[in-house]
Amino acid sequence: MNCAQLRAGRALVRMTQVELAAASGVSHATIKRLEAMDGELVANRATLAALQRALEEAGVVFIAKGDNAEGDEGVRLRSAG
Repeated sequence: MNCAQLRAGRALVRMTQVELAAASGVSHATIKRLEAMDGELVANRATLAALQRALEEAGVVFIAKGDNAEGDEGVRLRSAG
């Protein structure tokens, strides 16, 4: 997960930074700092895992580089059903 995926994933599920903090156990200040970055996220592994898990539980699917037709990283909503 990179900075853009974090911002986009949160936006897709219409989650505020405060809501993501509550869902992930990561502080609001940390989320705010990470979202202000560009490129790869610089944080400890447990923090990144908690954020990704919370967003995935909310319905975000993370797309790794090379896993789609364009070859870029991204996010999408989990399909219903």
